Amino acid sequence: MAIARPAFTVGIEEEYLLVDRESRNLVADPAPGLMNELEELLGHQVSPEFLRSQVEVGTKVCDNLNEAAVDLEMLRRTVSETVRPHGYAIIASSTHPFGIWREQLTTPKERYEGLARDLQAVLRRLVICGMHVHVGIEDPDIRIDLMNQVTYFIPHLYALSTSSPFWAGENTGMKSYRKSVFKALPRTGLPPEFSSYGEYERHVDALVVPGVIEDGTKLWWDVRPSARYPTLELRIADVCTDINDALTIAGLYMALLSMLYRRRRENQKWRHYHSLLIDENIWRAQRYGASGSLIDFGRGELVPFADLVEELLELVSADLDELDCRSFVEHARTIADRGTSADRQLAVYDEAIDAGASVDEAFRDVVDMLIGLTETGLTPVR
Repeated sequence: MAIARPAFTVGIEEEYLLVDRESRNLVADPAPGLMNELEELLGHQVSPEFLRSQVEVGTKVCDNLNEAAVDLEMLRRTVSETVRPHGYAIIASSTHPFGIWREQLTTPKERYEGLARDLQAVLRRLVICGMHVHVGIEDPDIRIDLMNQVTYFIPHLYALSTSSPFWAGENTGMKSYRKSVFKALPRTGLPPEFSSYGEYERHVDALVVPGVIEDGTKLWWDVRPSARYPTLELRIADVCTDINDALTIAGLYMALLSMLYRRRRENQKWRHYHSLLIDENIWRAQRYGASGSLIDFGRGELVPFADLVEELLELVSADLDELDCRSFVEHARTIADRGTSADRQLAVYDEAIDAGASVDEAFRDVVDMLIGLTETGLTPVR
């Protein structure tokens, strides 16, 4: 019996940082009842995070990217409008330019308290936010097979998302410092390669049975089979300040999985490269974002990222039409041309410093830009 084509449904999760509009600093202890207000409006689509200065949202399961765009836009707007009367704003940025992790308070929740006991300072430093994209792939063995193959493209998706150039008042010199913080956790980075879903389950059980982890949700790989849903979850991306950038990454991820499935039906597989090589491209994406270059291992040379975008668009062209997400994904050209949120943040900071502003004033300008783009950049390209 032939296996049905995966549904390729999509869901997007985003994490935001809560900032005070006057000081522009993180809100370490938000007003009592704020989360209740959000939950009354958004239900299960909003939730607290480990730190009180964070808010997480998630779209519904969407049949296509147009539906996801509408839902994500609604979530951003609702959270923004709800926190505003308290004197707060949200920023869709993976780090805060000058926020200090030691000053943040944790959310009093049993799950988070358990994680804090296990992970200690490694977890307390996680004043970082990300974006996760779930794509529906019902058959678990196909899910594993596509995970093994899509890892080649993880650096490309990552490069499009970078939004964390600053950390604790320092210009890190990287477009995404978030990953440097996150990789201190165990069970992060690229996933191992598995021959089947059964092999994956056996490895998870080897950690669950002795009580090291409760379940697969504690595997924080860059891409993973979701432990809660029949999806393959992309986790490497920074949260994007511009909603169009977020939808581009989601659409490109969907299209890449569709392309790999199409090739699978034709008994073809993407060439396997050792994780050592993929990790090198991940580092280049972290360091240079969309304005740098990645290694083309087939050619054995560095290729400008803008050229790689064109190659990717050609590679998934048929899938963009089948998934009806071409306009979203072709926005990748714009990202490669004008840069990511990280490039915008650095440009605002440098412009302020060149104009005679102090470092503190320059960081305030960066936060103002992040607030403005998070709140007003809410009309997705369709």
